[in-house]
Amino acid sequence: MESRRSALERACDSATTTPSLREALRRPTVALLAEVKRRSPSKGAIAEGLNAVEQAERYARGGAAGVSILTEPAYFGGSTDDLIAVRHAVALPVLKKDFHVAPIQLLEARALGASAALLIVRAVSPERLRDLMETGRSLGLELLVEVRDEAELELALSEGADMVGVNNRDLETLLIDPATSDRLIPLIPAAIIAIAESGVNTPADVERYADVGADAVLVGSSLSAAAEPVAATRAIAAVPRRPRAS
Repeated sequence: MESRRSALERACDSATTTPSLREALRRPTVALLAEVKRRSPSKGAIAEGLNAVEQAERYARGGAAGVSILTEPAYFGGSTDDLIAVRHAVALPVLKKDFHVAPIQLLEARALGASAALLIVRAVSPERLRDLMETGRSLGLELLVEVRDEAELELALSEGADMVGVNNRDLETLLIDPATSDRLIPLIPAAIIAIAESGVNTPADVERYADVGADAVLVGSSLSAAAEPVAATRAIAAVPRRPRAS
């Protein structure tokens, strides 16, 4: 009987080329990575009945650069079925967002057709982070490496991260501090995509992070709950990007 790993490796070998998330986030405006989010540990229910494909299509019409699909079911109400369906429905690059702690999960991401997968620095040891990044590179899977402080940023950069997400939310307390992105984004070299995450709800929030040099923002809760998601997407995706000096 074929093992799960063998089946995933075979699926990866036959997987089609996916659009680059990293390249999609390079644009004159602060690029929007729009997330389909039904619920979260901090907010509870956000949009429980949300259809992932319909929402992703709205994001595409509104000018999002990419779509983030939560595949974690217990806390976020996501599934790999959402990722598969969205990947086939829209031409945008898709980020698989989950707690990826083992190489086999990255095999799954590539087999499912994700352009990129999330790695959270504080969720794994430095040795495991290196292993995961090497696995991602070998698969041709782009990696968004998430950090919360200077030490995590230094580790991510030392391992060759070329997309860095700065999470304004402390995953232990669930509190948001926008100053986290204010502090860390200017430290990210200009050649690396810098993304502000959590607590981004309005164009004014995007302007704040544009001022410190963010290339992109990840927005989930406010767009998923928006009464007019296409218009909300369009407004958030329209903020001009400012050069980052680092």
